Amino acid sequence: MSTILTFILPLIAAAGGLFAGKVFYSKVNKNIETDAQRKAEDILKNAEITAENIKKDRMLEAKENFLRLRAEFEEESQNKKGILLENEQKLREKERILAQQAEQQRAAEQELHSAKQSVQAKEENFRKKLEDVEKKREEAEAMLANQISQLEKIAGLSADEARQQIMDALKAEAESKASSLVKQAIEEAKLTATKEAKKVVIETIQRTAAENAIENCVSVFNIESDDIKGKIIGREGRNIRALEAATGVEFIVDDTPEAIIISGFDPVRREIARLSLHRLVQDGRIHPARIEEVVNKTRKNIDDEIIEIGEKTVIDLGIHGLHPELIKMIGRMRFRSSYGQNLLQHSREVAKLCATMAAELGLNAKLAKRAGLLHDIGKVWHEEPELPHALLGMELAQKYKEHPEVCNAIGAHHDECEMTSMISPIIQVCDAISGSRPGARREMMESYMKRLRDLETLATSFDGVQKCYAIQAGRELRIMVDSENVSDEKASNLSFDISQKIEKEMQYPGQIKVTVIREMRAVNFAK
Repeated sequence: MSTILTFILPLIAAAGGLFAGKVFYSKVNKNIETDAQRKAEDILKNAEITAENIKKDRMLEAKENFLRLRAEFEEESQNKKGILLENEQKLREKERILAQQAEQQRAAEQELHSAKQSVQAKEENFRKKLEDVEKKREEAEAMLANQISQLEKIAGLSADEARQQIMDALKAEAESKASSLVKQAIEEAKLTATKEAKKVVIETIQRTAAENAIENCVSVFNIESDDIKGKIIGREGRNIRALEAATGVEFIVDDTPEAIIISGFDPVRREIARLSLHRLVQDGRIHPARIEEVVNKTRKNIDDEIIEIGEKTVIDLGIHGLHPELIKMIGRMRFRSSYGQNLLQHSREVAKLCATMAAELGLNAKLAKRAGLLHDIGKVWHEEPELPHALLGMELAQKYKEHPEVCNAIGAHHDECEMTSMISPIIQVCDAISGSRPGARREMMESYMKRLRDLETLATSFDGVQKCYAIQAGRELRIMVDSENVSDEKASNLSFDISQKIEKEMQYPGQIKVTVIREMRAVNFAK
């Protein structure tokens, strides 16, 4: 029994637990369902409220859009209405203008009709008068023929014979009067022309402010302090000797404070020496090797300076379209002189005088100025000219496509070819004016410079001579020879031969010292 109870009691307990669990689960499910139903009802209420709010918002938004679209429509309607009104106003204005034009056209047509009627009336009157004149002319011709026949009977001459006699008499009288009038006109023209020419020349000279352009043979190089003089002289004067040998000019270092004199007849050499000395002083390294390097570099750079001078000159004078080679020749004028007068300053002065005189005479001032600047271009040709400088300048101008009048003016300014334009005599006159001003030229300077050039040319004609410089105002001729081709013995003989040739072929005051320099250099590089 106890065993049965032991077996049954657990079963009863389990069944009771199952029943209790089922009852609990049913209660829990009922609560969950109740909560879910309540939540669903809340969600529905919230959804209805939200839907109502959204509906209200959409209605407000639709109302605002409606009002905005209505306002835009009204604004657009007003604009279109304004445009229509404006177009109607313009149309009415055009109709009014067209009506005025039509009225004017009707009035013009009426005036034209009246004018036609007036012209027709005048033509009719003129025709009648012409008929009357024709009748009177016929009557006059008949009377004249009758009178001529009567005169022929009285005089015993025909009409042609009488006419010829009258014509011969009138012709002789006219020739006599014409001859006297021509003589009188020529005399008056000569007097007037001379007076006017003097007036033009005087006014041209007065309106041109020119400086005396005398080329000296010395240049002054200014230094900051006398301490630099010692560096320039060098130990035992080797730097000065190197400078003189490289540049071909004489450096005079005396007691003149803060200045060194550069003496030489050739302006190009003086300019190379001045620029080289300026660079050496700025650099501070002054010794023979550096001197030769700077002088060679300066000699190459002088071409650039020549071009700059030429370009500046044509810009200052307002001359355009010149060939680059002509500009370079104009720059070379800065370093040339004519009878002591600087060639560039002379040419600039002639150009200004020509422009002024051409303007006074009513000619082309630009062509005259161009011809005045180029008139001495033949003097700076780098080769030895066989032609006179005027003809050579004309050929150069023709080569570089200058105007024919400019070419003729250049070639004819010394009467070496025929003048074919009015500009040519102006160039000749202005060249004479510039050269004949008091203090403009020195004849002795030109002959002096020619003697020094001839002296250098004579020395360079010997074999082995590299460079030759006339210094000490022509009292010394310094010659550099090629050390490989000229020995010491030959250098001595060369000095003697040159001195003998100078004695035979040249005329000079005093004596000339001929110095032949043969310098041997050995140069190697450590690599």
